[in-house]
Amino acid sequence: MKQSLRAVLLAVPFLATSLALAQAPDNSRTNADATNRAASADEQGNSKQDVDLTARIRHSVMSDKNLSTYGHNVKIVSVNGTVTLNGVVQTAQEKSTIHRQAAAIAGEGKVVDNIKVKTE
Repeated sequence: MKQSLRAVLLAVPFLATSLALAQAPDNSRTNADATNRAASADEQGNSKQDVDLTARIRHSVMSDKNLSTYGHNVKIVSVNGTVTLNGVVQTAQEKSTIHRQAAAIAGEGKVVDNIKVKTE
């Protein structure tokens, strides 16, 4: 029994790694096709204004129950008051909704919209 348990415990990390490799996110191809360089999460501004701006937009997006999981997972990065939106959403309407929410909070002309619509 002890031998069997040990074999199972040793196999778990390999199984988890195999599953992770086999199930790549379905939007990875779209993300890899990005032609312009966009702000990434590690470039998020640390100023109180940038952190607050990102939090307010994130709250607005997460509160919108009409958005899909894709929409809720859009990346929001604020640097010096300019907001960059990255990710993949289900529909053009969803993209527009998220953009409008960000612009209503950050201000028109302060949003860089790099959201892509999922293609089959």
